[in-house]
Amino acid sequence: MSEYRKAKRHIEVSVGDSVRIVRELQELSQNELAEITGIPQSTLSAIENNRVNLGVERAKILARALKCHPAVLVFPGWDINQESAA
Repeated sequence: MSEYRKAKRHIEVSVGDSVRIVRELQELSQNELAEITGIPQSTLSAIENNRVNLGVERAKILARALKCHPAVLVFPGWDINQESAA
């Protein structure tokens, strides 16, 4: 049997990626999410493409609309084990 290397279990996810992933899991388009939240579709696109910072207030609005905790959107790569070692 040849040697192999295990696949990584974690991937890097940006804030924009987390917003897009949760939105898509909710089966919402950017336009639909814009209607629900009042955040312009162009701003949602910029957030998802990491061109605009999410910010606390937008995170709260999006979290309510996407039925998740704001931390899911703001801290997608948080690793408690790594942070506690710092």
